[in-house]
Amino acid sequence: MQTIRKPKLTEVAGIKKLLDSASVDGAVLPRPLMELYEFVRDFYTYVDEQGIGGCCALHIDMVDLAEVRSLVVRPDLRATGVGVGLLNACIEEAQRLNIARVYALTRVPEFFKQHGFEEIDKHELPHKVFSDCLRCPSFPDCDEIAVIRTLEPLSGESAGSE
Repeated sequence: MQTIRKPKLTEVAGIKKLLDSASVDGAVLPRPLMELYEFVRDFYTYVDEQGIGGCCALHIDMVDLAEVRSLVVRPDLRATGVGVGLLNACIEEAQRLNIARVYALTRVPEFFKQHGFEEIDKHELPHKVFSDCLRCPSFPDCDEIAVIRTLEPLSGESAGSE
């Protein structure tokens, strides 16, 4: 069975393995196992017969701003729509929460631009979004591009509904 869903706690080690593999070439920041357990609810996973095939997280920074982070797809699943599905799951959750904007810091801005994001100067983002940067091997010479997308609430939902 192939599906995108929230991960089980027993799958956190598989998420870590996927992220560690992608962090070797600098595609994403490595994440400590305890941090992954702490923020497991931020994640969506793609699961198939081989296990965790992809992951992506929606990390809420402020009432109106969240980051799409840790988007990784297993090499054999790239260009199959898995990454788009994971991104869409995060965007839909942000819309359900009435988050006005989602952003990403990325080395592949083209992917995000194909899905409604616009490139911005990273210094337009609030200072607090850079807390993870201290752990980055590229700090302080960041080569990531900031992209952002303005969201509309899901149809039938208003900003004031509970």
